[in-house]
Amino acid sequence: MSNPDDLLVDIAAMVESEQSNQMSLTVVVHGAVITGRLAPEAMWRQRVAEVLKDSERLGPFSAVFTPPEVGRGRPDGRGGEPPAYLHFHVARILQGSLGIPETGGMYRIALRDVSAWTVGDVSYSDH
Repeated sequence: MSNPDDLLVDIAAMVESEQSNQMSLTVVVHGAVITGRLAPEAMWRQRVAEVLKDSERLGPFSAVFTPPEVGRGRPDGRGGEPPAYLHFHVARILQGSLGIPETGGMYRIALRDVSAWTVGDVSYSDH
C-alpha cells in the first residue's frame, strides 16, 4: 500500500501518544499475516536493546536501538509527524496453523506496506 490507511495511522499515533502496549492488531504485509500487540516505538526500541545487550555476539548492536532522547512535544520525539511504522511485540507470523516464533517476536513494519488489517489477535495453534 503506497499510501497508508489513515485509520491505521491514527491507531499507531494513539499507541505512541498513550504509551500503551495493549492494542492487539493483525496485519497482512506482502502476503504474510502478522498478529500481536503494538508498542510505542521508544518502548519497542528499549526492549530490543535489552535483548541484544544480553547477547555476547550481538551486544554492540544494542546501542543502535537505544531510544533517542524524547522531545519536540511528543512522547516519541517525532514532533507533529504521523508515525511511519508499527512496532509489534509478542508478535507471531502465522504460517498455516502455527505462530512463528512460538514465544513471540519484535517486528517493525512500515505502515505503507500493510495491505489489510484487523483489530485483535488472530487465533493460532502452538501444537
